[in-house]
Amino acid sequence: MSNTLLITRGKNWVEHTAMMQLKGLANLKGVVKAVGLPDLHAGKTPIGVAIVSEGIIYPHIIGNDIGCGMGLFNTGIERKRFKMDRWVTRLNHIRELADLETVNPYDEQSPIYDLGTIGSGNHFAEFQVLQEVFDPAEFEKLNISKDDLLLLIHSGSRGYGQSILREFSDPQGYLVGSMEAKCYLKKHRTALLWAERNRIVVANKLIDYLGYASQAATVIDCKHNFLEQKDHLFIHRKGAVSAEVGAVVIPGSRGSLTYIVRPTDKVEESAYSLSHGAGRKWARSLCKSRIRDKYDRDTIRETKLKSWIVCHDADLLFEEAPEAYKNIDMVIESLLEFGLIKIVAALKPVLTYKG
Repeated sequence: MSNTLLITRGKNWVEHTAMMQLKGLANLKGVVKAVGLPDLHAGKTPIGVAIVSEGIIYPHIIGNDIGCGMGLFNTGIERKRFKMDRWVTRLNHIRELADLETVNPYDEQSPIYDLGTIGSGNHFAEFQVLQEVFDPAEFEKLNISKDDLLLLIHSGSRGYGQSILREFSDPQGYLVGSMEAKCYLKKHRTALLWAERNRIVVANKLIDYLGYASQAATVIDCKHNFLEQKDHLFIHRKGAVSAEVGAVVIPGSRGSLTYIVRPTDKVEESAYSLSHGAGRKWARSLCKSRIRDKYDRDTIRETKLKSWIVCHDADLLFEEAPEAYKNIDMVIESLLEFGLIKIVAALKPVLTYKG
């Protein structure tokens, strides 16, 4: 279709269902461009898309976790002070972050009732270290070094986003300027603010629990479920990050590298959007049966990069196994081939917490 663009090449395949879902969105009233990014995969609505509309907005494309995104933080802890055994033992004492008291550091009351939690599914908190620098000049702008222990938080607006979607779930969308559209956009802005704040609270909560007095310093925060107005158009991003906010972080699955990239001046082609991660390859229901003979209860918790996973949900360990996701290097390669990014640095996981 003339208004549909799929950004993928080579071995980075896209399933038929996801393509059909993308074309379905392209046919919605008012949609002028539909972009499928290299991490495109099927969901209730397709994930890994940027949908540009005129005169009408579609909250159901954004979904129930408005503001979900990635926050990369400098923990203020030196890399050499990371102790795998001690940290794993400490984190194994809690089943989920809700077990720890959360103090709201902001003056306003939080609309997120479970502030300071990351949620389930593909959400995580992952300690990382610098693996390689590709662009020293751009890397210097990030104010981090090879000696820093970093923390990547993937979470969103939790139940608050769900409550907003229940209120604005009409698949026919809402006309721009209508009372419904104005109300949605107001609540949407609040969800974006608190999703970002939630990532900060989670980061500081973990640092404190592990026994350090430092505060997390935000290096990058990029949301990937949100609606953005650009001139008279609206860009719906579901599993996609804005290419107009400077450096962004694109993680793989656990046990693979995370990339920090800079958008180029060619991102108009991709609706000013970039991939948010690797993207699922397998449905959750298929994961355990496909790889249960490959791992036991211990080896499923260790990755090929020698990082470790703390997670008390055995099924989730299999659902989120690296094999269930696309190869992040192929996603990055597709973005490079389309001239959309320059790689700044790669980060390596050392410890992932899910709960």
